[in-house]
Amino acid sequence: MGKKSSKLRPDTLEDLKSQTKFSDAEILEWYKGFKFECPNEELSIEEFRNIYRGLFPTGNAEKFAEHVFRAFDENRDGILDFREFMCALSVSSRGTVESKAMMAFKIYDLDRDGFITESEMTEILRAMNKMTSENNMGLSPEEKTREIFLRMDKNQDGSLSMSEFVKGVQTDSSIMHILTSASNTG
Repeated sequence: MGKKSSKLRPDTLEDLKSQTKFSDAEILEWYKGFKFECPNEELSIEEFRNIYRGLFPTGNAEKFAEHVFRAFDENRDGILDFREFMCALSVSSRGTVESKAMMAFKIYDLDRDGFITESEMTEILRAMNKMTSENNMGLSPEEKTREIFLRMDKNQDGSLSMSEFVKGVQTDSSIMHILTSASNTG
């Protein structure tokens, strides 16, 4: 059965239209570019790191790119296919505050247990600092984490559930800026 088709299948197009905020023409244009950059229709972690290296040439984007890749790799197969790529792109470029917060939660929840701990958040904020020269509020990653947890961890259990996280982001726009300033380029 050999070679993969160079055209996007109609059922895939319909699925992407229902799952993203892109038009037919936009999806087809993105597919053309994706096929050009990834002829095998798969984006590896190394290729993804290279994209982030290009976006942040003066910083070290390696670790942050790995965290973003992990969050985008919905089926956990170690590659991003076109569908995963488009769904992530749709959220990051056209998503609501809630959908962006949910995506950010996936990035911060390193062990995928449904909660963000202070150490997980600190790890991501450190990776963001290495990637950019931006230092939100002039605080260290540890200080930023403490500030965010003071605002968001309403039950003070030392971890943030998805609902605490999303609600915190929706009610305090400065938190969304801290949490996603670098990841929105993905």
